Amino acid sequence: MAVNAKKAAVYLVVVFVLYVIITDPETAGDYVTIGFQGVSDAAKAVGDFMTWLAAGGE
Repeated sequence: MAVNAKKAAVYLVVVFVLYVIITDPETAGDYVTIGFQGVSDAAKAVGDFMTWLAAGGE
């Protein structure tokens, strides 16, 4: 039962994303930019943390 619910949720998310892209591509592009910026910031934070750990945590 949980697998069917997960499939339904994924299907609904995909349909919603396609709807947003088709109805307002400029806003969809902004969302993609925001998403990539978030991933980039997270990767930089992890890199800074690992550098801090490698330096002895000082």
